[in-house]
Amino acid sequence: MTNAAFLARAADAPEPAADGNPGRTPTYTRAEPDARRLSLIEACARVLARSGSAGASVRAIAQEAGVSAGLIGHHFGGVDALVAATYAHIDATVTATLDDALAQAGAAPRARLEAFVTASFAAPIADPALLATWIAFWGLVGARTDIARQHDEQYAGYRARLEALLADCGVAAGQLRLSAIAIAALVDGLWLELCLSPGCFSAAEAGAIARRHIDALTSPDRE
Repeated sequence: MTNAAFLARAADAPEPAADGNPGRTPTYTRAEPDARRLSLIEACARVLARSGSAGASVRAIAQEAGVSAGLIGHHFGGVDALVAATYAHIDATVTATLDDALAQAGAAPRARLEAFVTASFAAPIADPALLATWIAFWGLVGARTDIARQHDEQYAGYRARLEALLADCGVAAGQLRLSAIAIAALVDGLWLELCLSPGCFSAAEAGAIARRHIDALTSPDRE
């Protein structure tokens, strides 16, 4: 599976009839509002991955989506709201991938914890195109309070889920917060290197590293 799961166009959003000829007025086909919103979000994600936040203009996103620039204002009110919606969409898609991993892991607490952690080391999460989109979002954290708030909420939610999974594995309540922070940092580091330098180590090796760390955190002999 590739990054297409995150950035593919909605199946029910028809392609525009515009031929890209600057000498002609493009024509556009109609789409249902939800499908059009999704197509704009996916176009925004592709522009962010390719050009960064500085390149995510109304014009660039509209051209990527094959629509008139006015549709961005119509559906989102402006490019800032579209970027925020794209950030939420990407996070929701990652969360859905983690949910799928948990569903396939069964009921055993340790298997569920391992599945949740190691899902980030394989496609579609471990993908350079997705990393490029995240980098654009991270670049906005210091510049936009709404993106900073989204970032904090998303990572708090991820850590809360880790805490619950660790608690199910017997980690003491007083150790849950720091243990979840440690695992989140480990996952982020391994995921980042897998995306940047996939030839350095494999997803299986990243999983083995994470499992050793989980062993240390869940050992009954841990102080």
